[in-house]
Amino acid sequence: MDDRFTRSRWLFGDKFEKLQNAKVLICGCGGVGGACIDALYRSGVVNLTLIDCDSFDITNQNRQIGSQFVGELKTEVFARLYPGVQTLNLRLTKEIIDEFDFDKFDMVIDCIDDVPAKIALAIKCHKKLISSMGGAKRIDPTQIKIASIWKTTNDKFAKKIRYELKKSGFNKDYKVVFSTEEPRCKELGSFIGVTASFGLSLASFAIKKMLND
Repeated sequence: MDDRFTRSRWLFGDKFEKLQNAKVLICGCGGVGGACIDALYRSGVVNLTLIDCDSFDITNQNRQIGSQFVGELKTEVFARLYPGVQTLNLRLTKEIIDEFDFDKFDMVIDCIDDVPAKIALAIKCHKKLISSMGGAKRIDPTQIKIASIWKTTNDKFAKKIRYELKKSGFNKDYKVVFSTEEPRCKELGSFIGVTASFGLSLASFAIKKMLND
């Protein structure tokens, strides 16, 4: 009998059960995180825990899933849109990350833009981490890449992350999604064609990793 995962089962075959059993933590439910969540949930990765502390505002509506619910907490909206997911309305700080139990998750996907929190996540769980770099200021999704944090180009945000990682003494490695496109503006202008593609790239990488583990 067909169900909402029929096409996923056809594609992933016997390994589909790996996706069903995987436990994934997604940090951030914005333009990048929302697209990643949607792709994973539709594909059969339903054991999702989502962390965010923000509410939707009107400026989110050019790119964010759920942003029609202006003023509502993103975690509450996502809990309605994706039944069964676990949500934590929580601001990730270094102190909270240091105490957080990441052991129960198979993968951690970082879609936040807070530099100290991103550094703390990398230090705490780089072995199971994939992280989004700067998706703003760009319009060409064909220039999105996945590479080592140490191998990005044309991304000042990633450069800042590398600087802070080196300053902290971090010498490990993990994969990031970034764009080689030169920024087109000074402000944080954004285009859903790029931010959503960042999220989809994160989801794709996560699924391939889960299938191969």
